[in-house]
Amino acid sequence: MEKVQFGSGDIENALAKMDEKALDGLAFGAIQLDASGKILQYNAAEGSITGRDPKSVIGKDFFKDVAPCTQGKEFQGRFKDGVSKGDLNTIFEYIFDYKMQPTKVKIHMKKAISGDTYWIFVKRL
Repeated sequence: MEKVQFGSGDIENALAKMDEKALDGLAFGAIQLDASGKILQYNAAEGSITGRDPKSVIGKDFFKDVAPCTQGKEFQGRFKDGVSKGDLNTIFEYIFDYKMQPTKVKIHMKKAISGDTYWIFVKRL
């Protein structure tokens, strides 16, 4: 299996080749969204961080239904700005606290290599 490093510049290239099983093998959370914020993929590591069953969140709105704590300028604002510019690539620290113990994480948002989808990578700090 190919080793994928959180925050790497070409992370979207490695993920483009991965199936669901490989995505679940990552050591960090990986969430694929469409431009509106609908969840397309949600890996096992992210489920471990948030305590949510990955299969139960597919198709839901990430910002409204799954992580409403992200509905602010610092998180959703960065996502919307990057989507509107067609160039999403930002790394920042955040605290997830919706229906869970507050957890400090590092976030890497990145546009997918092809198509109109976007990745949110999450690493627990």
